[in-house]
Amino acid sequence: MANKVFVIGVGMTKFEKPGRRTNEDGSAWDYPDMARESGTKALADAGIDYREVEQAFVGYVYGESTSGQRAVYELGMTGIPVVNVNNNCSTGSTALYLAAQAIRGGLAECTLALGFEKMQPGSLGSTYDDREQPMMRHIDLLAEISEVKLPPASWMFGAAGREHMQTYGTTLEHFAKIGYKNHRHSVNNPYAQFQDEYSLGDILDAPMIYEPLTKLQCSPTSDGSGAAILASESFVDRHGLAGQAVEIVGQAMTTDFESSLTARTCAALIGYDMNVAAARQVYAASGLGPRDFQVIELHDCFSANELLLYEALGLCERGEAATLIDDNDTTYGGTWVVNPSGGLISKGHPLGATGLAQCAELTWQLRGQADHRQVDGVDAALQHNIGLGGAAVITAYQRAER
Repeated sequence: MANKVFVIGVGMTKFEKPGRRTNEDGSAWDYPDMARESGTKALADAGIDYREVEQAFVGYVYGESTSGQRAVYELGMTGIPVVNVNNNCSTGSTALYLAAQAIRGGLAECTLALGFEKMQPGSLGSTYDDREQPMMRHIDLLAEISEVKLPPASWMFGAAGREHMQTYGTTLEHFAKIGYKNHRHSVNNPYAQFQDEYSLGDILDAPMIYEPLTKLQCSPTSDGSGAAILASESFVDRHGLAGQAVEIVGQAMTTDFESSLTARTCAALIGYDMNVAAARQVYAASGLGPRDFQVIELHDCFSANELLLYEALGLCERGEAATLIDDNDTTYGGTWVVNPSGGLISKGHPLGATGLAQCAELTWQLRGQADHRQVDGVDAALQHNIGLGGAAVITAYQRAER
């Protein structure tokens, strides 16, 4: 029997436009500063000292080797194992997965998952141009089946959106409604990079990046950090933390299947099959189905991905996402509230921190601590995070007292 895993403390920084924030002394806000802020908040939330943490898993995409050590040394230097994690946009949730795995397997009783990113403005680019790019096979195939337009990320997800339109009759407005929803949700999130509400017309009329995606349907680059403290059941009991603990009742990570390439579809290339498989594993492990969750934080790097995820996660049948959107079924008053934080589109997307910010939001929702974002009657919450190249991580949570 695997050991139970609980989230006992979470913390995050406000997500910021790259390079905008400075420290009180005027110096640049660097990744150690970000890690110190999110990690200190998570430890304070858990009510424990860093010396009780037995292992740390630290995620970032852009940075030097062992930056994870440099980051957590802001919290303490206790000689514990520190594992550096890099899994593209799912880096933060991969760190969470590994931190949970250590407890689930009985290797530790208290672990830290921390993620950060210090990014450059503008579209994502490669760091090394003298070697094979991880996504090259995906990109080459995408060029055969869709109209090429750089940068790659908006092209890949935009092409998947077009494919859905051609196959199922989805319209530009359906994608825009997702951007409209997430920007509206972000108004109540003080941690969000953007807290601006837009009309549906504003979303549709914003500059077109790759049809159907306008600028206001695309996540920005961001600086920021998130952290979570995980613990075993015996640790929770010894420290009297059951009242605030949130249990991870199901968790799965999947990587690309052969079908990612052999299916020759844009949806497969951006991880549709990974998402479906991970969701099924989580539902089987937790005993919960899509309608047992009230709140979901999912990877809306672009509105097209959120739309496809409605189907991949089983919120509706394939091809029926447009109906879900038209029925306002993914916002307050609907069956689920999806991305109450504002999602990546409004909250921001510091790659290494995103999955841990999702964990923080859902922990607050389950505790009833989400302030004006609070969803009524939250009993179970679902998290989805994906990185192309690729890895999908899905986590299901419930309050510990269940």
